[in-house]
Amino acid sequence: MSKPKIGVIISSTRPTRFGDKPAKWIADHAAARGDIDVEIVDLRDYDLPLFDAPASDAWMPTPNPVAAMWQAKLNEFDGYIFVTAEYNRSITGALKNAIDWAYTPFAKKAAAFVGYGSVGGARAIEHLRNIMVELQAVPVRQGIHIGGSDFFPIMMGQKTWDDVKANFDGFAPDLLNNLVWWTNATRNARAADAAQKVA
Repeated sequence: MSKPKIGVIISSTRPTRFGDKPAKWIADHAAARGDIDVEIVDLRDYDLPLFDAPASDAWMPTPNPVAAMWQAKLNEFDGYIFVTAEYNRSITGALKNAIDWAYTPFAKKAAAFVGYGSVGGARAIEHLRNIMVELQAVPVRQGIHIGGSDFFPIMMGQKTWDDVKANFDGFAPDLLNNLVWWTNATRNARAADAAQKVA
């Protein structure tokens, strides 16, 4: 069986966003393991309208071609790392809308989280964990939280991500170890389900 594939999702589409930097950082950590394949997925590459389908893709084929491309990309992965900003104590609108366009690709797969903001994106990640449960995904306990003391000096131009990223290197192995464990567990279970349907 091929190595599991993890998608690192950048959840902000703003011109001045920060999320692409920790996304590349965690993707590099993940790729260095050697036991998973990793790809960064940028919501900027999918010009999704506000969700307006008659129903979720869990119930009917998606009529929007861009949303269908988004779903197809997500279907390539066995697990996910969401890199999310915190907007008004929750996830970005762009991420919530993208998730609303894609229910089934997340089902029975593992998800981990990297957040940033005044409290390390903790409130956004808690919302995202609940959303993942509704999608029948498996949110891992571990998260990486880039808090205000590191994030705001970057936002104000006083520091760069390169100045502070080493502060978070020690948290990456635990997050990735648990993500890979659950990714393998859910992948094997999905394969067993598929084999049973064929038999």
